[in-house]
Amino acid sequence: IILLAVCLVLIFFLAPRYGQTNILIYLTICSVIGAFSVSSVKGLGIAIKGFFAHWPVLKDPLTWILVLTLVASITTQINYLNKALDIFNTSMVFPIYYVLFTTIVITTSVILFKEWVTMSVVDIIGTVCGFLTIILGVFLLHAFKDMDISLRNLPQTLQNADEAPAVKDDKNILIELDNPEIKADNKPKVFMIYS
Repeated sequence: IILLAVCLVLIFFLAPRYGQTNILIYLTICSVIGAFSVSSVKGLGIAIKGFFAHWPVLKDPLTWILVLTLVASITTQINYLNKALDIFNTSMVFPIYYVLFTTIVITTSVILFKEWVTMSVVDIIGTVCGFLTIILGVFLLHAFKDMDISLRNLPQTLQNADEAPAVKDDKNILIELDNPEIKADNKPKVFMIYS
């Protein structure tokens, strides 16, 4: 009920006002709706298992509610993910979406299916540490994806780090001018902006 209320507030009040400028609006909608889709898939998995065990799952209305919830949540999730991808950079959308989606789905599974009740403290700590490691890995992959560093060119990269930065044509770069007279007088440093 809390997730549904949050989702309705996001869709009807915040998305029309701030969806075009704030990346978190559409991605939070996708993540919250993703909690419904993952929970529905898990419930349908149990229903399919029961079907092959000759349980009367097709007569149970919960099975059909799960199917409708899955279809509605997946279509809504894809709709808002496409909106986010149309407006914002893909390299920003996917890491944020991955972290939000995984966090909300794990929290939902903990509450709904009570999976962690039977786990020991060591297993819970291991799961949380693994999740944090994945989040850190996703951040590092996307934060340093433009850097050209490999084992082959690592010594050159470290050696070039001590040299003056190179000016690129396509970005604005702020370069400090090394003027010994300015440093000796303790006057403010001069900066030049190259475009």
